[in-house]
Order: sequence, then structure tokens, then C-alpha cells
Amino acid sequence: MITPEEKAVKIIKKSLPAVVSISAVPKGQKDKEDGFVKKLLAGNKNKESGGSGFIVDKKGTVVTTMHVVSTDPGLNYLVTTSDGKTYDAKKIGVNFLNDTAFLRIETGKDLTPLPLGNSSRLELGQEVIAIGNVLGLFQNTVSQGIISGLSRSISASNEKLEEDLHGLIQTDAAINPGNSGGPLINSRGEVVGINSASVAYAENIGFAIPINSIKKDLERITQYGFIKRPFLGVRYVLINEKTRELFKLSARQGALVISPDPSRKAIIKNSPAEKGGIKEGDIILEINDSPVTPKTRIEKMLENAIPGQSIKLRISRKGKIEIFRINLEEY
Repeated sequence: MITPEEKAVKIIKKSLPAVVSISAVPKGQKDKEDGFVKKLLAGNKNKESGGSGFIVDKKGTVVTTMHVVSTDPGLNYLVTTSDGKTYDAKKIGVNFLNDTAFLRIETGKDLTPLPLGNSSRLELGQEVIAIGNVLGLFQNTVSQGIISGLSRSISASNEKLEEDLHGLIQTDAAINPGNSGGPLINSRGEVVGINSASVAYAENIGFAIPINSIKKDLERITQYGFIKRPFLGVRYVLINEKTRELFKLSARQGALVISPDPSRKAIIKNSPAEKGGIKEGDIILEINDSPVTPKTRIEKMLENAIPGQSIKLRISRKGKIEIFRINLEEY
């Protein structure tokens, strides 16, 4: 009979070939050692992005978290596989709503992907394994733990506002800088989450994005070769007691159109929202007659929409209710 230790070792050995390291380097620079690692070792605060990812199909599609990649058009991406070979990678899509990104590498051969599990069937206490590229230096680092929480919410905050992230898996398996984007694997060797974040100054508290949240994106990649998603173009915070008090709002629920990040505008330029007349400070109360709540956030409500579709927004503007028709676009 196989022991739990032997079972874990078997899963790790089978999974490692599909786990990759990701680094971003200036265009024209081909060797990550020329920049990324040297700057990391030197403690350069302006180092390029880097982290982990994993292969999900034979064609070379790599899943990672959005904060591993960059929006800088002057960067190229390099993916290093477990055998030490490095490949140029093309960014084929990002999902701003759940902090995921997708790359594609060409190796000239079929690759062995990691099987995907069903994150909606997770239970507390299930054993999991996190694999990644810790601190950008230690490739194929493994940690083990259990599922310690489900449907968790964490807040990213600035001086005034909090932006809540919902539906995360909590685990006590160590998730460290550079580990982000790697797989969280169950006892059957299936990916159930994407390692995402840890809590500073706390031990054994890490979070992963449920794998089910990217399955529709992977279907779109298979069908179109890239992510084809509807785009509204607003940044917002959900109304709660804190935002109601801060902004003296009468609405008890909805989405206040304001950017949690002061350096970014609430209405994205040339977006459907801007074209349709949505303004910063508006409160989106309903979409297609369904209320916007913490359980039915805007991104959830648009999940099954398609580019080109017209949606109805019920908005509170300076105390008056207005109805807007917005034509969603593709991003």
C-alpha cells in the first residue's frame, strides 16, 4: 500500500514538467540572466516582473496571475520549463476581473499539461500542494498543506478605499513571492487553484484563485486563439458601510464608479462606459434589472455576456435614477 508521503512524491514528480518560471525582460534582451535575476539578486526595486505558471494544453498555453505579467509594451516574456530550457512567450490574454493572464510558448512538440480539477467541490481539510518559482531564484519549490478556508475575501487598500477580492481559496501551504501564478494541486494531481497572494506579517495564510474561474477563458482560447470577453470599462468599489459613510451615500448597495487606485481613472478611455455616458461618481444599481451586490458583482453579471450585446444599466446620479443602454465591446 502506498504511503501518503509516497503519494505526494508521485504527484510532484508528475506535475513538475508542466510548471514553469516566467520573467519579463526589455525587448531585444534574450537572456534573463542579463537582467531579471541579476537585478533581483542586487535587490533592485525596479526589477522586471517574474513569477510562476503552468501549462494547461498540448499547444503550450501557460496560465499565471495578472500581476506576474506587465502592461509595459517594451517588455518580452520568457518562459523557462522544468528542464531548464527557455522559450519566448506571447501574451494572448488577461482577465482583469480575476487577476489571471495567459501566455503561449512554441516548443515544436506536444507538451504534457496539468489536468484541471473542480474547485467548486473543494472541502476544508483537503490536502494540497503548491509548486512555484520562489523569489525568482528557486525553481520547482514545493510546499504542502491543506485547504483552510473557502470563498475568502481579501482587501487591497490605499489610504481611503478598499477593493475586495472574493471567492478565493485559503491554504496554509506556503505561498511566497515568485510562487504566484503556480498551481495549487489536490491529492489526485489536479490543479484546483492558481497561487495568488499571502498575508504580510502572518504565517501559513495564503490564497489561490479557484481554477473554475478560468475555464471559460480557456474555452475561448481554444475557440479563438485568444480571450474574447465583453468589456464595460469602469473601475468601482462595492457600496458598504465604510463607503456609504465616506462618501455620504444614500444607496445601500450597488457599485460606486470610482477608482480604488488614485493614479487610474474610474472610466477607461474610449470604453463602452465612456461612450455610453457613464461618469465617475455614478452608482450602478442594476444591470438588466438584476441588482449589483457583493454576491452578484458586475464581472459576475457580465460573465455570460458577449461582445456587441446591449445591456441596460440603472444608475443613481446625484440622487436621480437614470437608465442607460451600453453596447459591450471586446477586449
